[in-house]
Amino acid sequence: MKTAEDILQEKATPPMVTIPEQESLYEAVQKMVEKHIGAILATRNDVIVGIWTERDFLRNSLEPGFDAKTAQVADYMETDLKSAQTDTPLIQLQEMFLGLFIRHLLIKKEDRYMGLLSIGDLLRASLLVKDQEIRELNQIASWEYYENWGWHRKYKPKGKR
Repeated sequence: MKTAEDILQEKATPPMVTIPEQESLYEAVQKMVEKHIGAILATRNDVIVGIWTERDFLRNSLEPGFDAKTAQVADYMETDLKSAQTDTPLIQLQEMFLGLFIRHLLIKKEDRYMGLLSIGDLLRASLLVKDQEIRELNQIASWEYYENWGWHRKYKPKGKR
Protein backbone atom coordinates (compact mmCIF):
# COMPACT_ATOMS: atom_id res chain seq x y z
CA MET A 1 0.00 0.00 0.00
CA LYS A 2 1.25 3.46 -0.93
CA THR A 3 2.27 5.63 2.04
CA ALA A 4 2.79 9.34 2.68
CA GLU A 5 6.52 8.85 2.23
CA ASP A 6 6.00 7.19 -1.18
CA ILE A 7 3.85 10.12 -2.33
CA LEU A 8 6.43 12.64 -1.12
CA GLN A 9 9.15 10.87 -3.10
CA GLU A 10 7.03 11.03 -6.29
CA LYS A 11 6.33 14.78 -6.03
CA ALA A 12 7.66 17.00 -8.80
CA THR A 13 7.82 20.08 -6.57
CA PRO A 14 10.13 20.55 -3.58
CA PRO A 15 8.90 18.75 -0.47
CA MET A 16 8.74 21.97 1.59
CA VAL A 17 9.17 25.64 0.80
CA THR A 18 9.54 27.91 3.81
CA ILE A 19 9.71 31.60 4.62
CA PRO A 20 10.49 33.34 7.92
CA GLU A 21 7.26 34.44 9.61
CA GLN A 22 8.36 38.09 9.79
CA GLU A 23 8.61 38.36 5.99
CA SER A 24 5.90 40.21 4.11
CA LEU A 25 3.03 38.49 2.37
CA TYR A 26 4.28 40.07 -0.85
CA GLU A 27 7.58 38.20 -0.45
CA ALA A 28 5.67 35.01 0.32
CA VAL A 29 3.61 35.40 -2.86
CA GLN A 30 6.76 36.04 -4.90
CA LYS A 31 8.34 32.86 -3.57
CA MET A 32 5.17 30.84 -4.17
CA VAL A 33 4.93 32.07 -7.77
CA GLU A 34 8.62 31.35 -8.35
CA LYS A 35 8.26 27.78 -7.01
CA HIS A 36 4.85 27.15 -8.63
CA ILE A 37 3.22 26.22 -5.32
CA GLY A 38 -0.03 27.10 -3.58
CA ALA A 39 1.15 27.05 0.03
CA ILE A 40 4.20 28.15 1.95
CA LEU A 41 5.35 27.14 5.40
CA ALA A 42 6.26 29.85 7.90
CA THR A 43 9.26 29.40 10.17
CA ARG A 44 10.46 30.87 13.45
CA ASN A 45 14.10 30.14 14.25
CA ASP A 46 14.08 27.49 11.49
CA VAL A 47 11.12 25.68 13.08
CA ILE A 48 7.85 25.38 11.13
CA VAL A 49 5.15 27.30 13.00
CA GLY A 50 2.50 28.01 10.37
CA ILE A 51 1.20 27.73 6.83
CA TRP A 52 -0.10 30.40 4.47
CA THR A 53 -1.87 29.56 1.20
CA GLU A 54 -3.10 31.24 -1.97
CA ARG A 55 -6.65 30.91 -0.62
CA ASP A 56 -5.57 32.78 2.49
CA PHE A 57 -4.24 35.52 0.22
CA LEU A 58 -7.61 35.84 -1.52
CA ARG A 59 -9.42 36.06 1.81
CA ASN A 60 -6.86 38.43 3.35
CA SER A 61 -6.86 40.78 0.37
CA LEU A 62 -10.49 41.71 1.05
CA GLU A 63 -9.77 42.96 4.56
CA PRO A 64 -9.87 46.75 4.99
CA GLY A 65 -6.41 48.32 4.86
CA PHE A 66 -4.75 45.11 3.66
CA ASP A 67 -1.31 45.75 2.14
CA ALA A 68 0.66 42.67 1.09
CA LYS A 69 3.92 44.65 1.08
CA THR A 70 3.68 45.55 4.78
CA ALA A 71 1.62 42.68 6.21
CA GLN A 72 3.71 39.94 7.79
CA VAL A 73 3.15 36.25 7.24
CA ALA A 74 2.95 35.83 11.04
CA ASP A 75 -0.18 37.99 11.16
CA TYR A 76 -2.11 35.89 8.64
CA MET A 77 -0.74 32.33 8.77
CA GLU A 78 -2.64 29.32 10.09
CA THR A 79 -0.90 27.91 13.17
CA ASP A 80 -3.11 24.87 13.81
CA LEU A 81 -0.92 22.56 11.74
CA LYS A 82 -2.23 19.11 10.81
CA SER A 83 0.24 16.29 10.23
CA ALA A 84 0.59 12.57 9.63
CA GLN A 85 3.50 10.15 9.93
CA THR A 86 5.45 9.00 6.85
CA ASP A 87 4.07 5.46 7.15
CA THR A 88 0.42 6.60 6.96
CA PRO A 89 -1.33 4.69 4.13
CA LEU A 90 -2.97 6.53 1.23
CA ILE A 91 -6.52 5.62 2.27
CA GLN A 92 -5.98 7.05 5.76
CA LEU A 93 -4.49 10.24 4.26
CA GLN A 94 -7.61 10.59 2.09
CA GLU A 95 -9.81 10.21 5.16
CA MET A 96 -7.80 12.91 6.95
CA PHE A 97 -8.15 15.38 4.08
CA LEU A 98 -11.88 14.76 3.85
CA GLY A 99 -12.60 14.57 7.56
CA LEU A 100 -10.52 17.60 8.55
CA PHE A 101 -11.59 19.70 5.53
CA ILE A 102 -7.98 20.56 4.71
CA ARG A 103 -6.00 21.05 1.52
CA HIS A 104 -2.47 20.60 2.92
CA LEU A 105 -0.98 18.13 5.36
CA LEU A 106 2.51 18.11 6.86
CA ILE A 107 4.26 14.75 6.87
CA LYS A 108 6.43 13.79 9.83
CA LYS A 109 9.05 11.16 10.47
CA GLU A 110 8.99 10.78 14.21
CA ASP A 111 9.08 14.44 15.38
CA ARG A 112 10.60 16.05 12.27
CA TYR A 113 8.63 17.43 9.32
CA MET A 114 9.69 15.76 6.05
CA GLY A 115 7.35 17.38 3.55
CA LEU A 116 3.99 18.84 2.70
CA LEU A 117 1.27 17.03 0.76
CA SER A 118 -1.56 18.79 -0.99
CA ILE A 119 -4.96 17.41 -1.90
CA GLY A 120 -3.71 17.43 -5.50
CA ASP A 121 -0.75 15.21 -4.55
CA LEU A 122 -3.18 12.77 -2.95
CA LEU A 123 -5.53 12.80 -5.93
CA ARG A 124 -2.64 12.11 -8.30
CA ALA A 125 -1.34 9.25 -6.13
CA SER A 126 -4.83 7.77 -5.84
CA LEU A 127 -5.40 7.87 -9.59
CA LEU A 128 -2.01 6.25 -10.26
CA VAL A 129 -2.85 3.44 -7.83
CA LYS A 130 -6.25 2.91 -9.48
CA ASP A 131 -4.65 2.95 -12.94
CA GLN A 132 -2.16 0.27 -11.87
CA GLU A 133 -4.96 -1.85 -10.37
CA ILE A 134 -6.95 -1.61 -13.61
CA ARG A 135 -3.88 -2.60 -15.65
CA GLU A 136 -3.31 -5.62 -13.42
CA LEU A 137 -6.98 -6.66 -13.66
CA ASN A 138 -6.91 -6.29 -17.44
CA GLN A 139 -3.81 -8.45 -17.54
CA ILE A 140 -5.59 -11.16 -15.55
CA ALA A 141 -8.89 -10.93 -17.41
CA SER A 142 -7.63 -10.45 -20.95
CA TRP A 143 -9.48 -12.01 -23.87
CA GLU A 144 -6.53 -14.31 -24.44
CA TYR A 145 -6.98 -15.75 -20.95
CA TYR A 146 -10.62 -16.61 -21.63
CA GLU A 147 -9.95 -17.70 -25.18
CA ASN A 148 -7.51 -20.37 -24.03
CA TRP A 149 -9.23 -21.31 -20.81
CA GLY A 150 -10.50 -24.84 -20.71
CA TRP A 151 -10.37 -25.51 -24.46
CA HIS A 152 -7.91 -28.30 -23.98
CA ARG A 153 -10.68 -30.32 -22.39
CA LYS A 154 -12.95 -32.29 -24.60
CA TYR A 155 -16.52 -31.48 -23.65
CA LYS A 156 -18.73 -34.43 -24.21
CA PRO A 157 -22.33 -34.33 -23.13
CA LYS A 158 -23.51 -37.28 -21.03
CA GLY A 159 -24.63 -40.21 -23.03
CA LYS A 160 -22.48 -39.42 -26.10
CA ARG A 161 -19.15 -40.80 -24.93
